[in-house]
Formats: sequence, structure tokens, C-alpha cells
Amino acid sequence: MTKILWNDQIVNEEEVKIGYEDRGYQFGDGIYEVIKIYNGDVFTAKEHIDRLYASADKIQLVIPYTKDVLHKMLYDLIETNEVQNGHIYLQVTRGTSARQHNFPTPAVDSVLTAYTKETSRPHAQLENGVKACFVEDIRWLRCDIKSLNLLGNVLAKQEAVSKDCYEAIQHRGEVITEGSSSNIYGIKDGVLYTHPVSNLILNGITRKVILDCCEEVGLPVVEEAFTKAQALEMDEIIMSSTNAEVMPIVSVDEKPIGNGTRGEWTQKLQQAFEKKIPSSIGV
Repeated sequence: MTKILWNDQIVNEEEVKIGYEDRGYQFGDGIYEVIKIYNGDVFTAKEHIDRLYASADKIQLVIPYTKDVLHKMLYDLIETNEVQNGHIYLQVTRGTSARQHNFPTPAVDSVLTAYTKETSRPHAQLENGVKACFVEDIRWLRCDIKSLNLLGNVLAKQEAVSKDCYEAIQHRGEVITEGSSSNIYGIKDGVLYTHPVSNLILNGITRKVILDCCEEVGLPVVEEAFTKAQALEMDEIIMSSTNAEVMPIVSVDEKPIGNGTRGEWTQKLQQAFEKKIPSSIGV
């Protein structure tokens, strides 16, 4: 039976009780992270936990545990569930209080939940690439906060699925921002372009790893937004996320990118990323 981390306790699923007036349920008033597990080890755990606390600060949410304590609780959860490959989903809400838009006064206890999922890496898609489509970015203007307010992302992803696509490439006007659940990069003439860090995108943890990989393989990076028209002229397009890793996009709106297959730079980045994956506990 899979165990759940509920506040500071690891319990059976049926023991978890979330109030019907929990602000995460009623307002999306909370934050979350998805952290990858490779070979029983949490990948970039520190970076994910740092971002969780940064998101909490931005919405004035208090997480009642130190980062080190939370880190240990997550490792305990992995060991308890004996997960080798998959991910952790973790969220913190502002807690349960009578429904009102403003923060409860006095503050109530936040509610933390986390669970693990055993999943396989998408090897075939990493090799063959995936299709994407353009979708207007209708989200709010604080996309730098990894909040539970994901309806805009959900609608974008559903539009992609309805078009038999893996991902939606979102744009504000003509300018590409990011995917519905990913960061987006274009490679042209041996240079990687990606939207600069701002309130319009989430600074992905995998994004940071990829930018490190670019330096390792000698691929110059320009953090500069590009347009839909420029996207279609790219030699290669990549999307990245915790579970998608370094994923090639081989067509957008049924138009092939480059020669319509995974590109050479994408393969080099995948190889550099692969070397960073933990091979065993403690690596």
C-alpha cells in the first residue's frame, strides 16, 4: 500500500483528511513541486525545495518545517514506498478556514501532502520526438510562482491533446513564453534561445540543468524571447520538464521543425543530461 506524507507524518492513504474548506481546494491557494526520482535518489532535490520556499514567500505562505527537515521527510517517503524510478508530488496549502478571499486572521496551520508515483522514462519519445501546437497564453501574470492555479495550463494542454499533440507551446501575442507544463527552447545556427526568466515563465529546475548542459557541450545560450514565426524556422525545438527531461519537438501545428527528427544538438544535450542522473542512492 502506498504511503502518503501528510504534514509531518507518513500515513496510509485512507488516513489523510483534507477539510472541505481547505484554501487549496477552494481558491488554489497553495504551491507545489514535482521532483524526479532516479534509482531511488531524488534528482535536484535542493533546487526544487529552494523553489518551493521561494514560491511560499511570494504568496506569504509559511511552511512550518526547515528545508532540511522537509528534505528528510521526502527521502523517508521514498524509502517507505520503495520507489526506484518515478516522482514525488508535493503541495502546501494555506490551510482550512471559513471561506473568505483574504488570508485567515489569525493564520491557520498550512497543510502539506506528498505522494510518490512509480513511472518509466519516456525513452521512445526522447528518441523520436513529439508534436506540439501553438496556444494563446491566457494565464495570470505571476507564472514565476509554482502555484496550484493551473486552469490556464490545463486548458492549453487539453487543446494540445485534442489536436493529437504532446504539448502546447504558449504565446502572448506573437512571443513564445513556455509550454503548458514545460519550458521551451529553440536552436538556430548553433545557438540556443529561450525566454528570459521573468514573471511570464516558471524558471524550471530542468531548465537550469539544461543551461548547464549547454555550457558543457559548447552550445551558446541567448536568454531572449522568440516569436511563433521564428519558432517555425528553428533548426531544433526542445521542451523540458521534470518528467519530460530534454524532449525534442519535431513538429508544430503539423509543420516539421528542421528535418522533422531529433536534432544533433538535442542529442548532445540529452547525453549531457544523462550523465547527471544519479546511478544509485547518495550519488
